[in-house]
Amino acid sequence: MPLVMNKYLFFFFFYIPITYGQISGCTDSLSKNFNPNATINDTNCLYKTINIKPGFSKPLNDSLKETSGLISFDKLLWTHNDDHDKTIYGLDSLGKIKKKIILENTINHDWEEISQDSSFLYIGDFGNNYSGNRNDLKILKIQKKSFLEESPIIETISFTYSDQADFSKKKPNTTNFDCEAFIVTKDSIYLFTKQWKTLQTSIYALPNQTGNHIAQLKETLDTKGLVTGSTYLESKNLIALCGYSTKGKPFIYLLYDFKNHDFLSGNKRKINLKLSFHQIEGITTKDGLHYYLTNELLIRKPILNVRQQIHYFDLSALLNSYLNK
Repeated sequence: MPLVMNKYLFFFFFYIPITYGQISGCTDSLSKNFNPNATINDTNCLYKTINIKPGFSKPLNDSLKETSGLISFDKLLWTHNDDHDKTIYGLDSLGKIKKKIILENTINHDWEEISQDSSFLYIGDFGNNYSGNRNDLKILKIQKKSFLEESPIIETISFTYSDQADFSKKKPNTTNFDCEAFIVTKDSIYLFTKQWKTLQTSIYALPNQTGNHIAQLKETLDTKGLVTGSTYLESKNLIALCGYSTKGKPFIYLLYDFKNHDFLSGNKRKINLKLSFHQIEGITTKDGLHYYLTNELLIRKPILNVRQQIHYFDLSALLNSYLNK
């Protein structure tokens, strides 16, 4: 009996406090429902609606009228067009073209996004808004070293969506199987779709390997807008999506403080951008605090005449406490 009692006392004093000492709640001090006693993020932080002005907006060269993706790499910002043009353009922080690298032996069916990891660049040839029935969706995987040497070594990652069974032709801009944003991890690629009907984004995962794959549906986020770009800081568990509403109001949608690659297990915050009717297409950051975004040319006479631009936004006030905690 004494031995049994000792085991019970050990369990009570050492195990019980650990189990019941955790408090679930909103852990973001900038939220409306912040709980200073919370030790576990319950993913339900609520935020005030905010509108942020760009630090600056600069025009882009006429060769970038259809700028569609953006990354920061090798001291430049790299972008591309989404139709026919096989050139990747290196820009300075004010949008001036400093370098051009052509991807010979490729075809630009609809390049919608550019991403990267430590060794490779990735270009998403998966735009599918015209009829929603493409069966040649692919991602180009390019060795960074060969890219900078202007002799790019390119592999192809092909995929289909796990839940798309209907490949009949649809009316333009009506499919939920369009995509303009993705991020890359060591083993996987995660797609963030541009759902024209639901105004949500679904997250799909596929292997980061050459070959033919099925992109598996993981979860869906109600962004209430069309997602067109993404940037990822894996070491900080931070993703920033960009896009615009059906009325052309651009936004940044932040996902942060999530666990592993469960991107919706942390904080979710939408930020409205003080820009007029802009078709925002690309987003990138080096440090998670300072962001560059691009928009493509948008002309709808006689009302709209928005030229292609690069914009700078400082989100330090929103993310500094999280990134430096």
